[in-house]
Amino acid sequence: MSGLFITFEGGDGAGKTTVLNQISDWLKESGYSVLKTREPGGIHIAESIREIILNKEHTTMDGRTEALLYAAARRQHLVEKVMPALNEGQVVLCDRFIDSSLAYQGYARGLGIDEVYQINQFAIEGCMPDVTLFFDIPPEEGLKRISANDEREKNRLDLEAVDFHERVYEAYQLLLRKYPERIQSINAHQDIEDVEEAAKEVLRPFLLKGK
Repeated sequence: MSGLFITFEGGDGAGKTTVLNQISDWLKESGYSVLKTREPGGIHIAESIREIILNKEHTTMDGRTEALLYAAARRQHLVEKVMPALNEGQVVLCDRFIDSSLAYQGYARGLGIDEVYQINQFAIEGCMPDVTLFFDIPPEEGLKRISANDEREKNRLDLEAVDFHERVYEAYQLLLRKYPERIQSINAHQDIEDVEEAAKEVLRPFLLKGK
């Protein structure tokens, strides 16, 4: 039996990581074998690449370099961690995946969504998520949450101007229209309990299919 690949997407401060952790606990309590991971990262090599990408001192990094580093981290993470778990029938919950590259580098950096998609197809060889949850919140609200959270990791992308984050948000709206069967929108501008319940409602049919 193959597993279920679920990815969590959204702008910075959307709350997707918090909900991912809650969904992980819910699935484990329901008897599922769950792998929780993140991008870029999840394994030693990819975490090392993450440190390079998100280092606040690397402000001169070229957009194409950034896109290629994300794709390289994604490839290693996929073959070393995600695919083995899926082959074992696990439910994989991944904090960001290919859609982040399409939104941040493809659209917000102006490299082209199709161009970045091609780079990533070389990396993932067609291994796409079964379902993607997009946590929809206005960029200004997400950035306010980041500023108010002293415990959150502040990285290079957090330092981008507001218009960059607005372009990221626009990109996700485009992706929602491009992949309506895969990407499901969750209203993240509500109480976290309601966001969690909305995520569960989206996931239940996919979980039933896998049984």
